[in-house]
Amino acid sequence: MGGERNGKHKNFYRQLRRNIILAIMLVSLVPLLLSQGIVLAHLREAYREKVIAHLHELILKHGQGIDRYLTDRLANIRLLARAYDPAILADEEFLRRQLGLLREEFGGVFVDLGLVDGEGKQLAYAGPLNLTGVDYSQAGWFKLAMAHDQFISDVFTGLRGTPHFVVAVKQDRHGQDWILRATIDIEAFSFLVENIRQGETGFAFIVNRKGELQTRPRFAVDVARQPYAEFLRAKTLPGKVVVTEKRGQDGHDYIMAVSLLKGGQWLLFYQQERSDALSSLAGAERLAMAVVAAGVLAVLFMALAVSGRMVARIAKSDEQKKLMDERMLEAGRLAAVGELAAGIAHEINNPVAIMVEEAGWLEDLLEEDDVVSNADRAEFERALAQIKTQGARCKGITHKLLSFARKTDPEAREISVNEMIQEALSLLAQKSRYANVKIQARLQPGLPSVKASPSELQQVLVNLVNNAVDAIGAAGGAVTVSSERVGDKIVLKVADTGKGIPEAELSRIFDPFFTTKPVGQGTGLGLSICYGIIHKLGGQISVESQLGQGTTFVITLPAASGAAEDHK
Repeated sequence: MGGERNGKHKNFYRQLRRNIILAIMLVSLVPLLLSQGIVLAHLREAYREKVIAHLHELILKHGQGIDRYLTDRLANIRLLARAYDPAILADEEFLRRQLGLLREEFGGVFVDLGLVDGEGKQLAYAGPLNLTGVDYSQAGWFKLAMAHDQFISDVFTGLRGTPHFVVAVKQDRHGQDWILRATIDIEAFSFLVENIRQGETGFAFIVNRKGELQTRPRFAVDVARQPYAEFLRAKTLPGKVVVTEKRGQDGHDYIMAVSLLKGGQWLLFYQQERSDALSSLAGAERLAMAVVAAGVLAVLFMALAVSGRMVARIAKSDEQKKLMDERMLEAGRLAAVGELAAGIAHEINNPVAIMVEEAGWLEDLLEEDDVVSNADRAEFERALAQIKTQGARCKGITHKLLSFARKTDPEAREISVNEMIQEALSLLAQKSRYANVKIQARLQPGLPSVKASPSELQQVLVNLVNNAVDAIGAAGGAVTVSSERVGDKIVLKVADTGKGIPEAELSRIFDPFFTTKPVGQGTGLGLSICYGIIHKLGGQISVESQLGQGTTFVITLPAASGAAEDHK
């Protein structure tokens, strides 16, 4: 039994420590994690906005640079076309010198120069190929160039068989149209676009409205599919640069920027995997998570240390409380013994007086000469029998008193409720007679036994009956002790016909050191001890009282499983 109780205590302290650790962790970590989550959310949003703003500015500047590059190359050709008469430009030697100057000035951006008449025939050519006399009348770029004063073509292969594009300026001299055209080095142009890159996955490329690539992308793309197609279909964009987040065909999330070039004929696309664009943020988040993890470990360490210290103190306090309860129980028992002392002394005095009288009678008989006569022998035997009887009576009374006064047996066992009640009432019989109080027992036969310490449960009943006798006072009355079975519970009641307890005092009736008796006549420990004993046994104790009608204490105890009590 002691080992089982120790095991329950250990389980209680383990659960208490777990609850303390959980409470400390919740109180400490919830604000930490919540604030960290809010900070990270704001940081993530702020960093995302910063990345998008940076990308917006990057694409805007590069787009403007590409447009400026194209318009500058067109301006170079337009300057030549306006500065020289077609007859001069038709001189291929002169044209070669101009091409050399342009290449020297712009580092090989210009591949060749050509003068084309209004019919599409190239009159003069300067460059690496022999294209003099070539007919461009059916070429797409020529038709578009004839429809405009100046023109920049899309990238195409043409007669060269390699990707290139031309810039062309149309002039009208002497009523005839002619075109000065130049081929732009696609490698130099592509470098302007390929130079737009961020991180490991960022790259840019240009497409025309037909979805044809004008530069080589760093990674393979399918511009006919989303999300590129929706921008190709749009005639205009809501701003000079649109930055958005899209999911690609590969299932990855991308940050994409789009800008219009060449008057809206080309689209500059830039894309980068979102994780790559926000890689610095990921590093900051990992650092923050490491800090949070360190905080969690620190809180856990402190929770373990604090909970261990607190539980140790609680356990020590419980031990001290248990010792104090035992002392209070002993004090209550001694107080009850004191109250019983007068009645017990009178109870013992009667049989002792009889024994003394009988002993004197025997002495008188022994003084006579004929002590062993038949008639005197019978009287002698009767007196001895009476002495034995009264001695046994004294022994029984003192045994009951000592049994009640003995220190509480901590071991609970199955006991008969009715027998225990009858034994307790026998201790109080003399006091009740002196107090003019009638004690009645109404015990239901066949009650199951209960598992309890006999001395503790007896002390509860003695205290309650003593209080009931004191509450009735000199006017006299009755105390009724009853027992009955209600379901799997045993219900004991101690009812008196005393003056009752005021309602305002009922809520404090079980408090330690609270008493309704006059000063010097009560310690206020009796009912508190009773309350502690009953709850320790797994039962309940309550009180019902009305002024002028009496008080009833109700004790409910669990019946021992499988036990039944014979009718006594």
